[in-house]
Amino acid sequence: MVESLKSAIRDIPDFPKRGILFRDITTLLKNAKAFHKAVDYLAHRYIDENLQYVVGIEARGFIMGSALAYRLGKGIVLVRKPGKLPTETLRVTYQLEYGTDCLEIQKDALKKGDNVIICDDVLATGGTVKATTELIEKLGANIIECAFLAEITALGGRERLKGYNVFSLLQY
Repeated sequence: MVESLKSAIRDIPDFPKRGILFRDITTLLKNAKAFHKAVDYLAHRYIDENLQYVVGIEARGFIMGSALAYRLGKGIVLVRKPGKLPTETLRVTYQLEYGTDCLEIQKDALKKGDNVIICDDVLATGGTVKATTELIEKLGANIIECAFLAEITALGGRERLKGYNVFSLLQY
């Protein structure tokens, strides 16, 4: 049943560069039935967890994270690119294939002992999620699990997240 959601995700060859097969979830998001099913499948996993928040990572993680938080009756905490949050933030810089990038979280977004799920659309190399775990841990919150709509297993993102519970609804 879950595997049927793959038919709602479009493959885009040679994007963002030649040789890459991009998994485009926008087609799943605009398909009301598929989007609803995906969120329900994710929510079912966490319905009995002692959670305070879902943490969504910019940008598609905001979509999946917000829908999951709503379905669970929890709040959403945002992790964003620098300069997008209005109050004092913590920042982490992380390595990309070619260079570095940064993410920020508001210093008052989480407190010590809060239990959270990190939610993003796709687990690829894992760099962005790993950086997000660092931000959450600096605030003293507990990461229950890192949850994804889909995972590109050949890119090894799960390996970068050793020590964390990782769940992906779909695997490619």
